[in-house]
Amino acid sequence: MADDAVNAPLTVAVIGSGPAGFYTAGALLEQSGVPVRVDLYERLATPWGLVRAGVAPDHPKIKAVSSVYAATAADERFRFFGNVEVGRHVSRAELVERYDAVVYTVGAQGERRLGIPGEDLPGSVPAVDVVGWYNGHPDFADRAPDLSGRRAVVIGAGNVALDVARILCSPVERLAATDIADHALDALRTSAIEQVVVVGRRGPAQAAFTTAELRELPEFTGAAVEVDSAEVAEQPGEEKLSRLIRRNLAVLRDYAAALPSQPSHASQPSRTSQPSLAAGTRHLALRFLRSPVEIRGEDRVAEVVFARNRLEVDAEGWVSAVDTGEREVIAADLVVRAVGYKGLPLVGLPFDERRGIIPNDAGRVAGADREYVAGWIKRGPTGIIGTNRKCAVETVATLLADVAAGRLGRHPGAGGVDPVGENESWLRERQPDLVTEAGWRLIDAAERASGEPVGRPRVKLTTLDALVDTALTRTRTLTG
Repeated sequence: MADDAVNAPLTVAVIGSGPAGFYTAGALLEQSGVPVRVDLYERLATPWGLVRAGVAPDHPKIKAVSSVYAATAADERFRFFGNVEVGRHVSRAELVERYDAVVYTVGAQGERRLGIPGEDLPGSVPAVDVVGWYNGHPDFADRAPDLSGRRAVVIGAGNVALDVARILCSPVERLAATDIADHALDALRTSAIEQVVVVGRRGPAQAAFTTAELRELPEFTGAAVEVDSAEVAEQPGEEKLSRLIRRNLAVLRDYAAALPSQPSHASQPSRTSQPSLAAGTRHLALRFLRSPVEIRGEDRVAEVVFARNRLEVDAEGWVSAVDTGEREVIAADLVVRAVGYKGLPLVGLPFDERRGIIPNDAGRVAGADREYVAGWIKRGPTGIIGTNRKCAVETVATLLADVAAGRLGRHPGAGGVDPVGENESWLRERQPDLVTEAGWRLIDAAERASGEPVGRPRVKLTTLDALVDTALTRTRTLTG
């Protein structure tokens, strides 16, 4: 059996089919030093993770990276197993038993909390819910935000915050040409939202926006962007800032210059702020140097109390937001909390609660045998989609180094089970509604066919039943 194990292809199970999962599979298949077979497991019926369910629908160029993943999936050494949940249909222990190595690329599925009073009032929702809702993620299809009020406040200063704000402000006619979920498009048609205020804790130089996201706001929303010129004035250590940040500042200053000058309120210890809200318009306001301290309302959100901050720079150059004691109240009908994602623990694996990651050494899970991590669960929710490629390559290099050093303990499977020949039958016993690559192609073709007559890239299926029925070419009879 030992000779068979050495000569057989390296078998790797990758858990999670988002960018990190596909980049991991691709790196394994691209290397030529070790024969390999890769099985990619996914809890949902569809692959691509955040590329399908996280990237804003009006950013089709970013979604184009899916062509790279499709090329990986076309490799005969690759298999996709969708609609399989680890911990429900199969156990972690069984995967470790059946494969030479297991790589977890499960992302960061949780939300970071604000930790303030009123955070859970009706009308206060996490960005992960809103993003999943408008992208047609089956877990979030029924989590529509209440769009009956006039003002939404988005707390956060990253691209997710801008995505949410932009979708809420965009003309429906523009969104109707994208792959936004139909239920979201219908809700946005009747939305009463007229202004979205995006609020960041630190200054504009510390915001995690990309320049392209900032520049496109007026074009994509068809409205001006309100920025307070005092907040984007010269920043501490501006001469040492990166070109990206300086470009962002230039865009923000252009927005501020395009608006009438506003009186300063810096001397007022406490005030109620109502960013300009002209009836019949829909536009964005960007605010900085404010930390939420309370969300107020009787039965639902009515206003957000913010601490006004100042910036302090320590000896190492780290810029911190310090509460000045001044308070500002902004009326709000909807609050979207976009302060970041957080990884969730996996049963049996170590977990760093503070960072929300599985502790690892260049991808090798700390204290585990033949188990690895890549992507956000490895390093935290940082970077762009392409960052996951470098991260996955590092993990694969660690895995292959373990193979070369004899640390992997390769085996063809417990009790003589051959993972290549037997695993699909084993999985079908555990999950009769297993979705393979062929099933995903049926879903993809059906969605594209639905979109073509109306000039859309696809019309997404947004319920698990509809996705699985399409993948398995089942016909469901509906009775009213």
